Amino acid sequence: MPLDATAPLLCAGITVYSPMMYYGVKKGDKIGVAGLGGLGSMAVKFGVAMGCHVTVLSRGTKKKDEAMSRLGAHAFVDTTDAESVKAASMSFTHIVDTIAAKHDLHPMFGMLDFDGKLIMVGASPEPMALSAFAYIAQRKSLVGSLIGGIKETQEMLDYCAKNKIYCDIEVIKPEQINEAYERAVASDVKYRFSIDCAQL
Repeated sequence: MPLDATAPLLCAGITVYSPMMYYGVKKGDKIGVAGLGGLGSMAVKFGVAMGCHVTVLSRGTKKKDEAMSRLGAHAFVDTTDAESVKAASMSFTHIVDTIAAKHDLHPMFGMLDFDGKLIMVGASPEPMALSAFAYIAQRKSLVGSLIGGIKETQEMLDYCAKNKIYCDIEVIKPEQINEAYERAVASDVKYRFSIDCAQL
């Protein structure tokens, strides 16, 4: 495995692989991926490799071509378009929510099918409101996951090696770390930086 593209799997990879396995994502499922950063890109790749129908949920259409042409998603929903959101009503068995900012959860619950699971891996710094009726009537669940253990991380690495799944990266030199940090804060990276430690 190429070490530069494998290194971020130990964070971004396992963070989405673990809950997708634990909460029963399987071949044939229709899943949504909310947010298309480092975590979201890996959730799309895993979902496609698992044989799921993968839809990216994103604000606006700026990332549509990237989601479908580059990452292999099957569909795209602009969450700012009420008609697109309505058309996706009751569509998904799972939604992997990777958004690390406060956002409205109700549209996502509306897109979940009966017994659907909204899997939170993006950590909003602020509390998010949720009406009980968003989930109780159709037995939907809000669940979460942080990362994964050593055994599961090895399983994820084996899966990635077998299916040739890697993080999209930009390799930087050690002296570029401060610049890379600022770019990461500004969401100016596709999708992870890897540091070339051979240049230390």
